[in-house]
Amino acid sequence: MGTPTEGPSADGLAENAIEVRGLKKVYGGNGRGGGLLALEHFDIAIPRGAFFGLLGPNGAGKSTLINILAGLTMKTAGEVTVWGHDLDRAGRMARASIGVVPQELNIDPFFTPREALEVQAGFYGVPKRERRTDAILRALHLADKADAYARSLSGGMRRRLLIAKAMVHRPPILVLDEPTAGVDVELRQQLWDLIRTLNAEGTTVLLTTHYLEEAEQLCDQIAIIHQGRLVACDRTEALLRRMDQREIVILVAEDLSDVPEALKHFRVTLQPPRRLRFGFRTSETGIGEILESVRKAGLTVTDLSTKESDLEDLFLQLTRNPDGVEPKAETSR
Repeated sequence: MGTPTEGPSADGLAENAIEVRGLKKVYGGNGRGGGLLALEHFDIAIPRGAFFGLLGPNGAGKSTLINILAGLTMKTAGEVTVWGHDLDRAGRMARASIGVVPQELNIDPFFTPREALEVQAGFYGVPKRERRTDAILRALHLADKADAYARSLSGGMRRRLLIAKAMVHRPPILVLDEPTAGVDVELRQQLWDLIRTLNAEGTTVLLTTHYLEEAEQLCDQIAIIHQGRLVACDRTEALLRRMDQREIVILVAEDLSDVPEALKHFRVTLQPPRRLRFGFRTSETGIGEILESVRKAGLTVTDLSTKESDLEDLFLQLTRNPDGVEPKAETSR
């Protein structure tokens, strides 16, 4: 899923909404070296209609990638195609194919939502007869604030207005850069209901977020970027299957002061007086083996719970680099 593929689809358009090959970005420097390396040897393909998550720690290169796709930052090297349009040869068409919802609330406080959408549509050359200002405001639940100054809107309304501005030119690709940062739980759910609907209607969605549970629940594909390199890219369920770690917590009837000798060959800790926490690899150890060992140790199980690894575990595993070894890109085909 993560590597670029060739060939058009049945309708004549490229199979992928976004294709990136050999992308490199260096900030500063003198052309002969130096500068800040933000992206290097970066390849990725995002299929049309995907709900695609892009994860990575601060400074990993996510915003740089988004800014290059949107035409706001010049790449140093590599090829970028957006909706079949090469960024170098057809930059205007490429930029017109994408709508970006930035993390920052950059809204003119003296424009009303209606005025803001009209101006944005003008920037993209949308003829007045083709503009959908009122329909977009209704869809984003902003119709009753259409003529209020933006400075009077709540934080949640301003966030919805940013999404509305990104939609004025009917882009087939919508990029959301940390769209739920700093919003409450209710608004977050409203935003995701809206984005799910857009995606179900055919819009390709590229999401960056620090809320890993959101990416796990929403995205059908996820890429993880670290230090400017792609370290994982696959379907969400396939990424989660990579994690061979599991945990089982067993509550026993007997009080314990130490882990019984018969259990010490496991990776187990005691939470006095009765709770035993086992960590194990599912490929090496079965739950039945652990339970049988607990029974042989003369203990009576009164309760147990299990925890499987989630996306957060995988994210930490791939972005922690304790040995100082540069992570290698892992993609599936």
